[in-house]
Amino acid sequence: MTNITDNSTFPNETYKDTVLEPLFEASKMGFADYHFRVNLAHAVMLAEQEILIGNQAKDILNALIEIEKNIDVPNLKYTGEVEDYFFYVEGELIKKLGGDLAGRLHTGRSRNDIDHTIFKMNLMDLSANLLTELNQLIATLLKVAEEGKSTIVLAYTHGQPAQPTTWGHYLGSFIEVLQRDVDRINNALRTVEMCSMGAAAITTTGFNLNRERMAELLGFACPLENSYGCISSIDYVTGLYSAMKVMFINIGRFIQDMAQWSSFEVGHLYVPNEFVQISSIMPQKRNPVPIEHMRLMASLSAGHCDTIINTMHNTPNTDMNDSETEVQSAGHEAFKSGSRLLRLLNDFSSSVQINEERVEKHINESCATITEIADSIARIEGLPFKLAHEIAAEMAKETIAKNSALTAFDYDVFCNIYKECCGGETKIDSDTLKEIASPGHFIAVRKITGGPAMPAFEASLKKYTAAAIYQSDENVNFFERLIKARETLAETVKQVTGEDN
Repeated sequence: MTNITDNSTFPNETYKDTVLEPLFEASKMGFADYHFRVNLAHAVMLAEQEILIGNQAKDILNALIEIEKNIDVPNLKYTGEVEDYFFYVEGELIKKLGGDLAGRLHTGRSRNDIDHTIFKMNLMDLSANLLTELNQLIATLLKVAEEGKSTIVLAYTHGQPAQPTTWGHYLGSFIEVLQRDVDRINNALRTVEMCSMGAAAITTTGFNLNRERMAELLGFACPLENSYGCISSIDYVTGLYSAMKVMFINIGRFIQDMAQWSSFEVGHLYVPNEFVQISSIMPQKRNPVPIEHMRLMASLSAGHCDTIINTMHNTPNTDMNDSETEVQSAGHEAFKSGSRLLRLLNDFSSSVQINEERVEKHINESCATITEIADSIARIEGLPFKLAHEIAAEMAKETIAKNSALTAFDYDVFCNIYKECCGGETKIDSDTLKEIASPGHFIAVRKITGGPAMPAFEASLKKYTAAAIYQSDENVNFFERLIKARETLAETVKQVTGEDN
């Protein structure tokens, strides 16, 4: 080392242009408000703990407030005179108060615990808004499901028509998934809601800080206990974005069904004109383009989540830039595109209609009620299901060969099929045969828990509605805690300064 000459000065111009300036821009635009609140709360806590004495806290708080009022954040340019936004604010504080008093604000803390705290505060705000939009979508779907509880649709498996159900029952499956998504996000947020302040660089401090008070003033549920984990654990990031990714995947699958159902060949879902775009050269085209945009938004949003999760892969369990400003800012894109998706899907879901005539046609063509015919034969005749299934299979072959419908199946042909398979006469008369072949009957008898029959589905709707109310209230309480923390901090600052700021 003694032979090395270093005449360079910080920062290297390329390092400034490629790293420091972009990080400064991201910090000032995405995290300045959170940084300001952390400074205020820390000064208040230091005063309450008598670490700041006399007028020290008052002078620091007044200076911070003046700095915040005077900074033109959008037009603030990075010059390289300081390393980052933290040092910029500290520098402004030193100009106002001098190094001795200004330096006391940083007692017992580090950029390490500050950074993770402001990142978590930001994620709590973003998540509260995302959950509001998700809960609104669920509320809309509940309304549509209630209105569509007797509207028959054709359910598919493996891309092929399978069985009739109702529009409401189908939507119920999506509502359940979205409500589990709300739970997943809320569970992930429990880690986000643990405050890192007080950890300092790694191991806390010998100063008598009040970590619980800092958590309260900043809107957290509690402190994150282990101080090493406060600055190294990144599961608050990976957990939240993982939960969000699952939600976007779930939504994308629903959207893909909407794309199939609205296609010309299927035509079960009518998309109103307000969501239809035209072709520039093909005048007959009705393109439900918003479906494609929603599918794209779901995929992009899941991809943004993957960016964050994958960036954390194979990183050390320590404080590191891999989990800080740049990746946190990249994660904002998932919230932006996700919010657009939820708002568009909310309006789209409440506007589309089921083409019942087209559904009926395809139910008839596909023999979609054949399962219930087999079930009914087994119940009425007391036959093993396998034998009843064989009878029903012959009926399906006959129906498809004649391009007919099961509800119009020739009763004499049925009797012959039954006699050939069972060696006796059937107990089922012609009216009963027609009834058990109908989509309405198919749905009406499926009344056990979770089925589409009216009593069963209405019971499900009540559960979904109760869960929706609980989850919405939970989100309101979350919002109120975040707002109350801001109000408490502002009021406490006034008490310390003795002024109405």
